[in-house]
Amino acid sequence: MMFLPSVIRAEYRGGFRIHLTFNDLSQRTVDFRPWLEGPVFEALKDPDHFRKFFVDGGTVVWPNGADIAPEALYEAAVSSRTRGKRVQQAKAKGRIKLVKARVHR
Repeated sequence: MMFLPSVIRAEYRGGFRIHLTFNDLSQRTVDFRPWLEGPVFEALKDPDHFRKFFVDGGTVVWPNGADIAPEALYEAAVSSRTRGKRVQQAKAKGRIKLVKARVHR
């Protein structure tokens, strides 16, 4: 069976960085700036709004419904490549799902 990463803890570390702990207990501080593109992420460019994240459904989520796929966060956390290259390469290969639509009722 393939490993499905899930965020179990997230702690703010300044700027647009969040320290993530995954369900395999791996940990890493990830800079979220490369993902802050598109309309749903526009509000997150405000540091006060960015800090309102929480963990739900195994990933980092914001009150406006924005989130990043946990697989993308895990790849960013465990990769040994530089952050900028890592995100750009993953986007180019279609491995990052930037937004998972959520409807909160």
